[in-house]
Amino acid sequence: MNHAAEVWTVILAALVLANLPFVNERLFIVGPRRDNKALAWRLLELLILFGVVLGVGWLLEDRIGRRHAQGWQFYVTMGALFLTFAFPGFVWRYLRRGARGTAADA
Repeated sequence: MNHAAEVWTVILAALVLANLPFVNERLFIVGPRRDNKALAWRLLELLILFGVVLGVGWLLEDRIGRRHAQGWQFYVTMGALFLTFAFPGFVWRYLRRGARGTAADA
């Protein structure tokens, strides 16, 4: 796998994993199904999946060679990008028209 493919793999993994808490009613993707998962669970899952994406990035970078030391700015930027990737799932779950059965009112 070349370097460009590895970068796109991390970006695609981040895009998919950022939306999983919002499109899935199971705890941590494989846990028990809940009727109405609270936002706190979804945010906790989002934080843990962010760690998974960072781990995938580190593994791919280790495969290339030495891992470059990153400062706090990198992690803040990566977190903001991860939250941006999570926006479509958040909109689908909470902001779409009729999400709470009020489509007739609008």
